[in-house]
Amino acid sequence: MPQDTAEHPYATLQPALILDAVETTGVRCDGRLLALNSYENRVFQVGLEDAEPVVVKFYRPGRWSDEAILEEHAFAFELDALEIPVVPPLCGPGSASLHRFGGFRFAVFPRRGGHPPELESPEHLQWLGRLIGRIHAVGAVRRFRHRPVLDLESFGHASRRHLLASPMLLPEMRAAWESISAAVLERAAAAFERAGEFARIRLHGDCHPGNILWTDHGPHFVDLDDCRSGPAMQDLWMLLSGDRESMTVQLGHVLAGYTEFRDFDPAELHLVEALRSLRMLHHSAWLARRWDDPAFPQAFPWFGGARYWEQQVVALREQLELMDEPPLAWH
Repeated sequence: MPQDTAEHPYATLQPALILDAVETTGVRCDGRLLALNSYENRVFQVGLEDAEPVVVKFYRPGRWSDEAILEEHAFAFELDALEIPVVPPLCGPGSASLHRFGGFRFAVFPRRGGHPPELESPEHLQWLGRLIGRIHAVGAVRRFRHRPVLDLESFGHASRRHLLASPMLLPEMRAAWESISAAVLERAAAAFERAGEFARIRLHGDCHPGNILWTDHGPHFVDLDDCRSGPAMQDLWMLLSGDRESMTVQLGHVLAGYTEFRDFDPAELHLVEALRSLRMLHHSAWLARRWDDPAFPQAFPWFGGARYWEQQVVALREQLELMDEPPLAWH
């Protein structure tokens, strides 16, 4: 069961505090406040007097160090300076991008609208491939010092250990899930071995369609909160969906754009289903880790039930089969 709301770190994040926090950055709020769809952090659209509304992100207490957050901001500034369409934070007094108020750390961003990309469109896929290629060309220039690495340990083994110790994994499903998750990690490790010594570069890290917004001027990328180091394929595989034939066609369009700006190592094609499997384990562990946040039981009421774990066992079993198949073809 979720803990009492008063114990949760966001319990004191009330509307008056939010507006007061924003005004410490040198602007005047007009009282309009809209909560946006976010669970890991708390994100709000805030109206300003005589200016466009802004988007304010209150970072989850205890998740990132100040250095890691500032490294996220620096990456966004670096990309924006090269006219790569990301949404960097706004700087307040003293050119600060990370602010503090009422026990919270927060950042203010310009509001940027748009709709998700049409991933069935070759034009959209090639456009996204070009932009991700540009992001990765910048990401390969230097390393993160304070952001995490996406690897088998962080997304796979650590997630599995947490779930095996969590009461959210039902006793009657434990044996089946424990067995299949172990097999999945063994197969994923083999996929990483087949990929060999690929480059680990700075990534967007969570490049799903919901973090890409399209306008009449094209796409822009939002929410670098999960930026980290890892294989280039991590920012590419989430653009692929459907059966093997469909994904092969989509991959061709994406990489046609990507390789205009950066070489692609075909050995990373071995990682597509391994990375998908790791994301599945990581997502389950994320829900379990955050279950004491009252927003999570409300938003994910299906998590932790017998049907959920049965579906996870089936999905992970399918991943075993997919990781046994040859990698997607690219010519």
